[in-house]
Amino acid sequence: MTESSRIGRFGDRARALVEGGTAKLEGDDGKDRREAILRLSGLGLIAGLLSAILVIPLVGGAGIVARDAAAGFMSLPNHLDVPYPSSRVLLTDDSGEPFGEVAQRERDVVDLDEMSPWMGAALMAVEDDRFYEHNGLDLRGVLRAAIRTAQGNTQGGSTITQQYVKNLLIETAETEEDVDQASARTITRKLTELRYAIDIEDRYTKDEILQGYLNLAYFGSGAHGVEIAAKRYFSTSAAELDPGQAATLAGLVRAPSYYDPINNPDEARERRDLVLDRMVATGQLDSEEAAAHKEKGLGVDTTPRAGSCAESEYPFFCDYTMRWLAESDLLGDTKAEREQRISRGGFTVQTSLLRDAQDAAQEAIDRRVPHQDSTKFSAQAMIEPGSGRVRALAQNLRYGFDDEEVGTTSINLSVDQADGGSSGFQAGSTFKAFTLAAALEKGLGYGTSFNSPKSMSIGGMANCEGGTMSSWNVRNAGESDEGGHNMLSGTKGSVNTYFAQLQRRVGLCETSETAEAVGIHRADGGDLGVWSSFTLGDQEVSPLNVANAYATFAARGTRCDPRPVRAIREDGTGERVTADSHCERAVKKQTADGVNHLLQQPFKGGTANGLDLGRPVAGKTGTTDGAAYAWFAGYTPNLSSAVVVGDVRGGEANPLQGVTIGGRYYGIVYGGSLPGPIWQESMRGGTAGLEAEDFAGSPGSFGDPNADPPKSKDDESDTEA
Repeated sequence: MTESSRIGRFGDRARALVEGGTAKLEGDDGKDRREAILRLSGLGLIAGLLSAILVIPLVGGAGIVARDAAAGFMSLPNHLDVPYPSSRVLLTDDSGEPFGEVAQRERDVVDLDEMSPWMGAALMAVEDDRFYEHNGLDLRGVLRAAIRTAQGNTQGGSTITQQYVKNLLIETAETEEDVDQASARTITRKLTELRYAIDIEDRYTKDEILQGYLNLAYFGSGAHGVEIAAKRYFSTSAAELDPGQAATLAGLVRAPSYYDPINNPDEARERRDLVLDRMVATGQLDSEEAAAHKEKGLGVDTTPRAGSCAESEYPFFCDYTMRWLAESDLLGDTKAEREQRISRGGFTVQTSLLRDAQDAAQEAIDRRVPHQDSTKFSAQAMIEPGSGRVRALAQNLRYGFDDEEVGTTSINLSVDQADGGSSGFQAGSTFKAFTLAAALEKGLGYGTSFNSPKSMSIGGMANCEGGTMSSWNVRNAGESDEGGHNMLSGTKGSVNTYFAQLQRRVGLCETSETAEAVGIHRADGGDLGVWSSFTLGDQEVSPLNVANAYATFAARGTRCDPRPVRAIREDGTGERVTADSHCERAVKKQTADGVNHLLQQPFKGGTANGLDLGRPVAGKTGTTDGAAYAWFAGYTPNLSSAVVVGDVRGGEANPLQGVTIGGRYYGIVYGGSLPGPIWQESMRGGTAGLEAEDFAGSPGSFGDPNADPPKSKDDESDTEA
């Protein structure tokens, strides 16, 4: 007797035992039975046969084998956690309105009663027509598949429950090795799968298992779960699937790539028709209706894959949020834990995005610096003082990855390099605010005066290592007036030679340390360069960083770390975790109040004249040396913003001089001529729904809040209030 015939005879006997209970086959004795069982056990060919042995009373040596096999089987792990299926990370704005989603596994979880009944019928017809009759192990199917596998024709015999278990093991795998083990065609994997299936059937109803399977199964083309599959292939919902569509999807689970209706329509149609035939055979569908669906084409009507920030309504804010989450302890203590959590998804992120502010910022930028304007760019960030909530991130360049497509970039120009941004842009005279803060923090008053000529040489400054800096030649920009100035007039006119002398009086190191205290850092992550021209903003920073530093003054000296997230809610449980603010005092309250008073001066006939908002506002223009970049940074007590304009090829080599932007010609782009109007329009929209708050009054310790500048232009001395 050949090995194949012996296995075949044993297969027949096993089938007879299942179907006929105590039926016997002629010509068999106990020795033959033991030999066949031991041979099958040695070959490890039939995983399901062990389960059959567990429920079939055998005698003699076969009974001992069954007993030992049963003991080994029952010792396998028997409890499988069923987590909420991995799906997308949904992003909403501050009010809870969605604006984007990110998913490595695009999936929308729906209840069974939200699925067309044809879907379950089609799946059971082709995969497990006795699903509601067995307890997770369909012995007929298992033995049939085992016999054919033993004869060299590998065939699956898994029930829907077993397939669900396999999908769960893949879903919860933490490593590639775990995935391979969950998919391996081995006796160990099959036995483990069977053991878990028994547990799943014991703990869940059939409807719950079917619902779980249809939400977990992969249907190809990036579609995880039946809801996304219905959308991907037919642009409909799972609830609206007709018998032909359901049959197409049910046919996919066996081999999603091979039966792909988009790329392999002939194979997909043949598989669909087979499923329809099975639906007729199992009484789920009448033959006339099946024939009608067979006559139709597949009816594919695809919906492009979503699930990335590129498809988000606000792609740059989406990208910044996802990067922030990857570093936040809200999703885990280690980077690996956070990455795995994001990969699994299944939670909703309520961001701090204020839709009115975001839309206003985008519209203002697009109007004045269109993305079609070749190499010119503008970027803006808005943040809430006292909380660090990022309210808006806007730029004229559209989100894209094609370097050759004009007006697109994947770089978020509003944020630091580590957050997906650039290496930053020199901030110009916006840094003068930090010199003011250092002076006030040191006890100098508004009346601190210097004769401030058009140009001068400044020497004697020392860096933080104690090294003396060489003499620095500084000159006023075209928007500055020479003469005698105090803090009020020097700020109003943004007088370079005044601030150079004020920085020398305060101390170069003290000025840079104050800037760091309120939140300033380089966009590329390097150390601030502490040299003579620090007060004129020769450091490369991001708009978000400048906006946040200015927000420290608006919050009366409290610096908060920027954060784009308010809360995270688990989709499965509804559990909500709030993202707390991380804030600390940076400068004295009266120092911040003094800076707030000084930064209101540019709006009173100074460099920010005409840029007011009809409510209390403070701010500062910034134009770098040679007009490489132009800035405007300003704030109300409840919203801070910074705008930069430049050239993506590099401002130093491509300055904002003699340029036409948005159809308007500029001899030189100053902070107040282009960034200022963008800021003004954006802030009007962003603060429209916010209460008009007042700044605290000017501290009396700093002297007369309206002190006139010194009259003499020739007096080389300086005074203090």
